[in-house]
Amino acid sequence: MQTMPIGRAINAGLRAALERDPSVLLMGEDIGALGGVFRVTEGLQKDFGEGRVVDTPLAEAGIVGTAIGLALRGYRPVCEIQFNGFVYPAFNQVVTQLAKLRARSRGRLALPVVLRVPFGGGIGSVEHHSESPEALFAHVSGLRVVTPASAHDAYWMVQQAIASPDPVVFLEPERRYWDKGEVDTALAPADVTPLHRARIARAGEHVTLAAHGPTVRLALEAAEAAAADGTSIEVVDLRTISPLDVDTVAASVQRTGRLVVVHEAPVFGGTGGELAARIAERCFYSLQAPVLRVGGFHLPYPAARAEEHYLPDVDRVLDAVDRSLAA
Repeated sequence: MQTMPIGRAINAGLRAALERDPSVLLMGEDIGALGGVFRVTEGLQKDFGEGRVVDTPLAEAGIVGTAIGLALRGYRPVCEIQFNGFVYPAFNQVVTQLAKLRARSRGRLALPVVLRVPFGGGIGSVEHHSESPEALFAHVSGLRVVTPASAHDAYWMVQQAIASPDPVVFLEPERRYWDKGEVDTALAPADVTPLHRARIARAGEHVTLAAHGPTVRLALEAAEAAAADGTSIEVVDLRTISPLDVDTVAASVQRTGRLVVVHEAPVFGGTGGELAARIAERCFYSLQAPVLRVGGFHLPYPAARAEEHYLPDVDRVLDAVDRSLAA
């Protein structure tokens, strides 16, 4: 066991993938000598060289387009998008090519490309640095969308994403980069939780809270606060947004009878709506209250001084829990 922040765990996972597979290479703006704006790739260019840790021009469409070409030649590119709002110039490449080529070629061609995208708010920055675009990617068939919430998952999930034959959007909760946790780097691959499976982060009896990425810690804080009042909350860390592990959430809801979904993205059109619909179908006779959602508002992300009013907090989560229990 080692204790490290999430950002350092991703760095260690990238290092392990680079050491294990010579076809893996990293690409992105300022990821080399600088180590990225969050220092996630710090030291990797020094150890693996400029040919495998590549500083690219400021051109996201070029980064993703080049990665597609490299993947067709047998490489496994890992692209860093510096901030989540910068991915949109490459969205055409992602949607029309990266996500579609395997189906278009009837499986003859694969594009094992990973897009590392920092996402979420809480860092006191501007809108294009703090948004949560996961629903945009989840709606595109052919893409896998995952997000770690712990250092242990960050270390292993980035390696699993790189090993995937399909393109993976790897969303990194930027305000959690410095959250520390234990990482078991000695596990055998067979003993690691599969990439597309949710986990029970905290067992409970009365309400299920489902969250992903940066809101998992929020859900755990809400569960801790609720426990003081005698309410037992089960927290499910989704880990994967597409494909969605409905089985794990459904099993939890069948025990608790209630579900509250939490994410930072706007509630309208968000991934929580898909989960709510699936659980309403699967757990109709187990639900004792409607599925509730807590998230951002259907507004452009606000200025830093107002983001605390936009983002879900413990009080908003507990209010939803109370409404669910009162139903």
